[in-house]
Amino acid sequence: MDILYLLIPLSVALVFFILMGLWWAIDRGQFEDIEAEGERILRND
Repeated sequence: MDILYLLIPLSVALVFFILMGLWWAIDRGQFEDIEAEGERILRND
């Protein structure tokens, strides 16, 4: 039962870091033009 005092805060911190990473990626425009990279691979430039 004592392990829950460690695991619950760690899981909350992990979720917080994942959400901050997702927010950072969206804010920096990582998901603006998803299809351009697939087209770039196919074009052979």
